[in-house]
Amino acid sequence: MLPLNVNVLDTGTPPIPAARAWMTSYDGAAGLPIDLSQAAPGSPPPPALLERLAAAAGRPDVARYGAILGDAPLREAYAAEVASLYGGDVSSADIAITAGCNLAFLATVLAVAEPGTSVILPSPWYFNHQMTLQMLGIGVQPLACRPAAGFVPDPAAAEALIDATTRAIVLVTPNNPTGAIYPEGVVAAFAALARRRGLALIVDETYRDFLAAGTNRAHGLLAASDWRETVIQLYSFSKAYAVPGHRIGAITAGPQAMGQVLKVLDSFQICAARPAQEALAWGICGVAQWRAETRATINGRIAAFETVVKACAGWTISSIGAYFAYVRHPFAGIGAERVAEALARERGVLGLPGSYFGPGQEDHLRFAFANADEAAIASLPHRLAGLSP
Repeated sequence: MLPLNVNVLDTGTPPIPAARAWMTSYDGAAGLPIDLSQAAPGSPPPPALLERLAAAAGRPDVARYGAILGDAPLREAYAAEVASLYGGDVSSADIAITAGCNLAFLATVLAVAEPGTSVILPSPWYFNHQMTLQMLGIGVQPLACRPAAGFVPDPAAAEALIDATTRAIVLVTPNNPTGAIYPEGVVAAFAALARRRGLALIVDETYRDFLAAGTNRAHGLLAASDWRETVIQLYSFSKAYAVPGHRIGAITAGPQAMGQVLKVLDSFQICAARPAQEALAWGICGVAQWRAETRATINGRIAAFETVVKACAGWTISSIGAYFAYVRHPFAGIGAERVAEALARERGVLGLPGSYFGPGQEDHLRFAFANADEAAIASLPHRLAGLSP
């Protein structure tokens, strides 16, 4: 028998493909299928960005290997945007470009933790974070986040979890799966905790481009003169630029961590896809207006979803923001997976059960509405009504 890695064997199967299988038995009786399972942009990239992607892909020089930490134009353009957004000292030397934000997370945790150590992960969690740690043999210390607190994690509760194995604390804001947006003071308290206890604070801001109008940043950590000693920030270009298939993410970190990230990226990717890097270096400023319009569209869907769920007896929103709504279902004592499966098979609406995002989540479903327009959202009340899982 083929020997297999026990850490991979013990890791759950990717959940979204498994959930999508439920939709194969939907008969269409309630209307067209509505897929609210994956955090994917619902619109294509702007034509000008597509043109630059195509032009870059056709050049022989772009077909060669690039720099391990990313091509200079994108690192410089992204560093300038981060410095402007957070009011801090950030240069291209603080930036690594990765093949998506999942790889950014993997490279970061490999840089700061090793098998036998552990990372504090707020629960409910983004399942790929937990899966990555599991496969690497790095322990997960769940930091339970309560619905009553809007799923905002508590720094004091996190400190109570720290032991000799702890190497890092992970925050995701706006949060996947709950949509919770952590107050700036809470993020600052976590940074102070990490600094005091000698830990890395990993802040995943994949969805920062979809904060509510008038809110331009989730925290001010990068404005501190010593941020490089504690903070590692992660970002994805996939959502804001509608290019998830091009797999471009970023790490912002100080030299101590970046030296180790370089080693990991050289082993895992050599370099991120270069046509997308070239197009995005232009796109940071070049499609700024399009990005602002997309942000407004997503925030409109948040408002529409809130209105719709209020009309659904027994269903309540526990938290909402960016791409996500975390919704309590009305079926006490019935597991979230059974509810989500019934909703998909009988009503053609695919959400993900809260149980996919960690323990103690059986009362909730996650809906990702970025790829569903307001007309689709408006059809939800008659699909949710009378469901009997």
